[in-house]
Amino acid sequence: MGHFRLLVVGNGISAYGSYLNMVALNVFIYHVTGSALTAGLFMAVRLVTNVLSGFVAGRLVSTCDRKRLMVGADLTQALALIALLLAPDGARVGLLFGLAVITGFCSTLSQVALRSSVPEIVGSEHRARANGLLVTGRSLAMIAGFASSGLVVAQLGYSAAFALDAATFVISATVLFLLPVRTRAAAADPAAEAGAEQEEAGGAASGFARMLLRTAPLLAVMIAVRAVDGLGSSSHNVALPIYSDSLDPGHPATFISQFWATWAIGNIVAQQLFGRVTKKTGRTPGERAFALGACVMSAAFIVVFAGLPTVPAIIAALVAGMADGFTEIVYISRLQAAPDAQRGRLFGLSASAENTGFGLGMIVSAALLESFSPLQVVAAFHGLAIALCVALLVLLLRRGGKLTRGEDGPAGGRDVRDVPAGATAGTSADVRADVAADVAKNASTDVTTDVSTAEGRSS
Repeated sequence: MGHFRLLVVGNGISAYGSYLNMVALNVFIYHVTGSALTAGLFMAVRLVTNVLSGFVAGRLVSTCDRKRLMVGADLTQALALIALLLAPDGARVGLLFGLAVITGFCSTLSQVALRSSVPEIVGSEHRARANGLLVTGRSLAMIAGFASSGLVVAQLGYSAAFALDAATFVISATVLFLLPVRTRAAAADPAAEAGAEQEEAGGAASGFARMLLRTAPLLAVMIAVRAVDGLGSSSHNVALPIYSDSLDPGHPATFISQFWATWAIGNIVAQQLFGRVTKKTGRTPGERAFALGACVMSAAFIVVFAGLPTVPAIIAALVAGMADGFTEIVYISRLQAAPDAQRGRLFGLSASAENTGFGLGMIVSAALLESFSPLQVVAAFHGLAIALCVALLVLLLRRGGKLTRGEDGPAGGRDVRDVPAGATAGTSADVRADVAADVAKNASTDVTTDVSTAEGRSS
């Protein structure tokens, strides 16, 4: 895990720059144009790019070298920021919209490539711990980025903020380039590759989604839950400034700062607890834990807006952060149990679904807040997520509570129930036969792999 921890540091540094830039760019475009409409269009362009790029990223990650894709994505964003710095004032507005497209696409591509690569970097049996480290790194980066953005812009100016962001991408690309990590399975599953070729022959990302519904409905429902979670996330993001202002009109940023800091601490606490429990038990929670965690998360977000005193509201934010971190780790780990040849498309589809939910929710929730209170809007959106999670729990119970074995499976998280996530109808029988052979082969070996073995895989 040593090399992976360095990768987490590099990823966290670039995430810090992204969060810093998220604030700086939005304020900068309004400062340059003086138009709220232009600032809104900038955000819309980036959101639409995030949605559309998920499908493209999934195909690229499935066919190209993932390490090169991640390095290239970081360097491309750095070059785009440098171009913005060097451009004359009159050309900056047009470049900003180009930057929105570049950063939207590259950030999605990098995320899909990294999540698809984790099982190959650390070993399938350690993917949950690795995902927890990534969640912690990004949570810390979010705190630092949002907390320092105002200070950096106020004291050093926009150019310094953009230059700092470019530097973080260069550092991330350098760290990743120098690390001797493997991001793709050494020998791809022929049946899974055949499935990928058939899906690509179909030509449409919607074909992969339909295949997923037919062969792995539980994974499809989990992705749908994440899309609806995106709706919920957008609602509390939009409602938070309004609610904070109503609590203390003289200091509207106070509750927002308390909320996000506490939420991020909850994320970190969840990772620490999750890592210790999985290391002790050797088990990774499955679909049922994901659904329960998502219910707790949405319920806690609703409680935050219920008009409680500060201390209970902050406790609710802590619970929301812990449940959010827990469900993200479980969800990512579950998708990573799919065969390597199909993993990229799964994460690409997931990224598009989540970004679609978030973008649509931003528009709808902003409109609803004109007529309804923050509590009503947040309760409606997160209530929808709770209803879908309850439906997932009912589906699991009707299936007899058979959950994914995750890392307890003899094939290191790739048991028969994982296979349909990447198999087509025509190849599922062959894939099951291949997995059965893998199971028989692995049954004769020692399945208890210590940490040093995982570190050896990353070198």
